[in-house]
Amino acid sequence: MNPELALLRDAPSDADPALLRLAEHYAREEGEAVADLLRIGEMDADLKSRIHDTAADLVRRVRARKADQTAVESFMREYDLSSEEGVMLMCVAEALLRIPDAETADKLISDKLGEADWTSHAGKSDSLLVNAGTWGLMLTGKLVRIAEDTKRNFFGAFKRLIGRSGEPVIRLAVRQAMRIMGHQFVMGRTIEEALERGRAKDQRGYRHSFDMLGESALTSADADRYQQSYRDAIAALGRGGPYAELVSAPSISVKLSALHPRYERAKRQRVLTELVPRVLELAQLAKAAGIPLTIDAEEADRLELSLELIARVHTHPSLEGWNGFGLALQSYLKRAIGAIDWLADLARKSGRRLNVRLVKGAYWDSEIKRAQVDGYTGYPVYTRKPNTDLSYLACARRLLAHGDVFYPQFATHNAQTIATIHHLAQGRPFEFQRLHGMGGDLYGEVIPAERLNAACRIYAPVGSHEDLLPYLVRRLLENGANSSFVNRIVDESLPIDALIPHPADVVAAFEPKAHPRIPLPINLYGNDRQNSRGINLANERELRQLVEETGKVRFGELRALPLVPGGSSMAAPVTITDPADRRRVVGSWVPADTALVELALANAIAAQPGWDATPVELRAQMLERAADLLEVHRSELIALCTREAGKTITDGIAEVREAVDFCRYYAQCARREFAAKTLPGPTGESNQLHLHGRGVF
Repeated sequence: MNPELALLRDAPSDADPALLRLAEHYAREEGEAVADLLRIGEMDADLKSRIHDTAADLVRRVRARKADQTAVESFMREYDLSSEEGVMLMCVAEALLRIPDAETADKLISDKLGEADWTSHAGKSDSLLVNAGTWGLMLTGKLVRIAEDTKRNFFGAFKRLIGRSGEPVIRLAVRQAMRIMGHQFVMGRTIEEALERGRAKDQRGYRHSFDMLGESALTSADADRYQQSYRDAIAALGRGGPYAELVSAPSISVKLSALHPRYERAKRQRVLTELVPRVLELAQLAKAAGIPLTIDAEEADRLELSLELIARVHTHPSLEGWNGFGLALQSYLKRAIGAIDWLADLARKSGRRLNVRLVKGAYWDSEIKRAQVDGYTGYPVYTRKPNTDLSYLACARRLLAHGDVFYPQFATHNAQTIATIHHLAQGRPFEFQRLHGMGGDLYGEVIPAERLNAACRIYAPVGSHEDLLPYLVRRLLENGANSSFVNRIVDESLPIDALIPHPADVVAAFEPKAHPRIPLPINLYGNDRQNSRGINLANERELRQLVEETGKVRFGELRALPLVPGGSSMAAPVTITDPADRRRVVGSWVPADTALVELALANAIAAQPGWDATPVELRAQMLERAADLLEVHRSELIALCTREAGKTITDGIAEVREAVDFCRYYAQCARREFAAKTLPGPTGESNQLHLHGRGVF
């Protein structure tokens, strides 16, 4: 085995074949996966009818209390992502996160916010916060009186404001508006502040799961800082105890990528050596504090690695007798059902219950784009939202079926989903979860004893403004879309029955089951050309195939010769060694001598007229054949990129894919540009224009 590929030698599938089987479904064909979901989620007409009636009643009650919506929900209703202004606000807010200098930020704000049709939104909302946001006058967080001429022509007023105050003031206004918006989404800047706010009147009747905000750690120092913030939060929650029941105690949510700077499959052994002790320490602290701890869900590529880590922590002897450990699982993954079955086996073997928070998934757009950019065989997520909704209900049914080893937690803001789970549970223990700042009006109709009498936990982020914005933008993007249930539930122009169809009925009518406007990655460019094939380095099957094929390359015996028909070079061979270890010989190459260069030029001159006369279609086919051959031999080429050029495996994959893409792209261009073109002559006649080569140079 090549040392560069040593990351494969201890794949988790060696110890657990079930993880390898799970990985096989990474990019499962969507129609096949949906057929399984329809079978798992099948229910009779009577049950569907009862679910429909419960969901319809919830919608009617929420619409009746529309005025109680939170400021954030009002904001997203006014500026949903089907409006140009909503998109602009989100783009500007997100872009400001990545702009380090004030001058560029000012230009961005002036360019993007100055041209939108804000007048169409002015005064439309019943929410004071939304109208203040529309006027753009949250400079200090205080509302000001709006002049009549400003009300009549907000666009002109906005231009005057920029001219009078300058872009820096507007930049402060946008950032201040995001802070005020963020207060609606974030429970507190510190865990103590969040706990205090959790005791407020509007929080009574809810449990809480606190999430210490922070994105992926880039350095070990970042990871240490996040580890300490989790320790402090657990200690603070523990001081609020003892709690009557573990299941109703406040919990802590932990993001694994915040605890290790290289939380990825390529660093599996390092992750298991360094990250498992970190998570175990937090679990031990949570056990001592008498609170639950949940591992948050992240990108699809990390699923198997996270499951292996969770298994090592969950089964540790020090956690014996504690049923507070758990994880979040995303139902938009095609592996979600398989992951539930794997977790059920784990829990039964350990004799300890697992808490499973079922979510629909927060990274859908990036999962789709990553699969396309990296040339995967398919998508790890469902491409239609109703397919994800159906998967959620199938997963819910499977979780409830494993009720002896799971405590299910259903995170949703969808009335139809809530009604379905209420009827499927049939009195079995579970809880709902909602985001802080979202769904309060809906759950106001769910938790009362005279309604559904269901327990609900609020997912409550904690952090400063610096940590808030990435989370806030993600929440606004996923809940502000015009297809979001949060937006549609209060839209009284939408009939209730149109809002709460059963996902199985919707999906059954789809043909094809996958979204027709989201092609597979290989078909990304339509009929023009194929996308190059990548390798998913987080998929065990593809990794094993790569290591098997690269293992066949006979390093040390490779020999490269000039390809000049009718001649050979008399020059001495040159030995090539591995730049990572000069003692390792890759092979040798023979340079062309002067006579061979002259022969090569003579051959080219003789061949040029015939090549120039070769039809463009034949030339394009040659390029495409070269691309196909590059893909056939990609594993050995990747190995050469590493051994000869010192590239990482990832860079080697990109190197081969770039060559393949260029071949196919130039074939496509040649067909278009070299085709005969008809041009009008000076006296009206038509002339044929043909492109020709420039000759030998």
